[in-house]
Amino acid sequence: MPAIELKTVNLANGETLGYREREGGEKVLLLIHGNMTSSKHWDILIDKIDNDYKIIAVDMRGFGISSYNKPIQSIKDFSDDIKLFVDELGLSDFIIAGWSTGGTVGMQFVADYPGYCNKLILVESVSTRGIALYEVNSEGKEDYSKRLKTYEDILKDPLRIIPIQNAYDTRNKEVLKLIWNALIYTHNLPDENHYDEYLDDMLTQRNLAEVYYSLNKYNISEYHNGLVEGNGLVKKIKIPVLILRGDRDLVITDKMTKEIVEDLGEVGTFIELADCGHSPLIDNLDLLLKHIHEFIEQKEPAK
Repeated sequence: MPAIELKTVNLANGETLGYREREGGEKVLLLIHGNMTSSKHWDILIDKIDNDYKIIAVDMRGFGISSYNKPIQSIKDFSDDIKLFVDELGLSDFIIAGWSTGGTVGMQFVADYPGYCNKLILVESVSTRGIALYEVNSEGKEDYSKRLKTYEDILKDPLRIIPIQNAYDTRNKEVLKLIWNALIYTHNLPDENHYDEYLDDMLTQRNLAEVYYSLNKYNISEYHNGLVEGNGLVKKIKIPVLILRGDRDLVITDKMTKEIVEDLGEVGTFIELADCGHSPLIDNLDLLLKHIHEFIEQKEPAK
């Protein structure tokens, strides 16, 4: 089995990104993680995926071993980092797989920088229209008539930001475990030692509120998302896109995935992952790898 190496690279913007690299064949698969994770959370997929692929799994700015010198203000900031990253590594003609928030980064990158990525895989991705965050009423439930708007609004969010940030600040892994067991690992769990490594990895995040703020206003569609008008960048995505969502996902709603499918149009192919939640890596890695492999190896029809 090829070894996985943990490396770093300095970017022209003053940030340093960490990444995991596994040698393989000529096809390069760039893995972009989601919120509350890093490249570490891809480890079991990297171990098991076909050795014919060269794997690069990046830690985005503010996650894992990457720096966080300048706070991010949008998903485009992450995308621009990825552009500098692949240029430093000399990568071109690669495939991107983005999980959750990583899916928005992948879509933004493909729209902003055509000619680099040849196929895009969205694993439980946030919508092309972002993820809507709302104020919480006296009963502790979201008030769908009151959308959070500013970064300051996000900082005061009692559902997502405050409990998670408090857990980060106090290094309370038990609270993080309760959150993940309630929302992500609802059926299957990583083994105990592996889970503890993932929890330690979550504590490396330094940009929680900034990520939620960016997702709340993210909108590359051609529609208004309730907060901002779409910029229409989705129409610049011309490569094949595989859209994967587990039928038990409690983080990414069916509505969000349908928005992606609608906005991408004919370049997108949707597949529902049976009996999977927000982490198909843990729920059914073999099924996830099957669909990834088939999509990568699928030949383009002759023009």
